[in-house]
Amino acid sequence: MDFFKQFFREEKGASFKKQLKNVLGFSPNNISLYKTALTHRSVRENADENNERLEYLGDAVLSALIADYLFMRYPYREEGFLTEMRSKMVNRQQLNEIALRMGLKKITLYNKSDGSLKISQIFGNTLEALVGAIYLDRGYKKTAKWVTERIIFPHMFIDDLELLEINHKNKLYGWANKNGKVLEFETIEEKVENGRRLFTIAAVVDGSIIAEGKAFNKKDASQIAAQMAVAMLGILNSVETPDNESEK
Repeated sequence: MDFFKQFFREEKGASFKKQLKNVLGFSPNNISLYKTALTHRSVRENADENNERLEYLGDAVLSALIADYLFMRYPYREEGFLTEMRSKMVNRQQLNEIALRMGLKKITLYNKSDGSLKISQIFGNTLEALVGAIYLDRGYKKTAKWVTERIIFPHMFIDDLELLEINHKNKLYGWANKNGKVLEFETIEEKVENGRRLFTIAAVVDGSIIAEGKAFNKKDASQIAAQMAVAMLGILNSVETPDNESEK
């Protein structure tokens, strides 16, 4: 019995390494870092066993790498443009979609019976944790090369992002005013996760919740909620936004 348990454990480990290598494009040195990066707190609550610490690190590293990429790509553009472009490239929904296309969902360990996780942004968070793991395992230069070749070039279409409207709250406010709707953003939950406050904000139209967004600050959570509401309501084209409903 012990022999068969060991055999299946080794087979499972070999399969994980193969899948991970397909995602990374290289064989990792410290495999335990990547296992932690791909483990959600819904199955491991201890801080040293889930990916939240690596997500925190990866978020900072990815932001710095994107800033460096944009700084070099646009040598004559102003700070405001660069900041907005970075926001477009590293927003939670964008990273979540990239993570799904990369196949991270297949190798992420999370509570599959929790339906709310299936529509959350956990895979984008996992991608950030993976960046943190690569940084610790291979260093800054290798991480920069990986982010450029595996995230930016194949998944971030820069010319399209330049034209992308990211202020979804303004778009939603404009739609609501045009159609005589009452739009509000309400905080429906606030809790502490690993020392950080996590906010859940709902986009409410005429008293009904249309969409919810989660983030570690209210501004990001409300933008996520607005973005989801815009998609659900089919508001595809930009609408003019009254001056009194600008981003707050």
